[in-house]
Amino acid sequence: MTSGASSETLRIFYDGDCPLCRAEIGHYRTCDGADRLAFVDVGHSQPAPTLAPGLTHAAALRRFHVRTADGRLVSGAEAFAHLWMNLPGWRWLGRLIGLRILGFRPVLAIAEAAYRLSLPLRPRLARWVSRRDARQRR
Repeated sequence: MTSGASSETLRIFYDGDCPLCRAEIGHYRTCDGADRLAFVDVGHSQPAPTLAPGLTHAAALRRFHVRTADGRLVSGAEAFAHLWMNLPGWRWLGRLIGLRILGFRPVLAIAEAAYRLSLPLRPRLARWVSRRDARQRR
């Protein structure tokens, strides 16, 4: 992980058909620094986007992925850390997750475990966000 924001584009792959993912990415798009990022909707309703080497459409739908400015593909908590490092208001969280102690990144390990535990809950959370959005539109 880089120690600061990159002037090159970070490509963020997300499932635009998921209400939860859409809401979260919608928030990040409003943050300072988001104009330097490329958000790629890989949802089923979109025409198949051109994905980076090493990333299948199925994998992009299952987990959050980021292609770094240097071409590395990362997913899960590490992908969020890269995203946050590129958004000034969130940089502190990206740094916390990337913190190395004796060559180990314990916060990243905990964040990744939490991310993996949240994946089975994603459909329920997405339904909750969808119902909440429907109520707000009324």
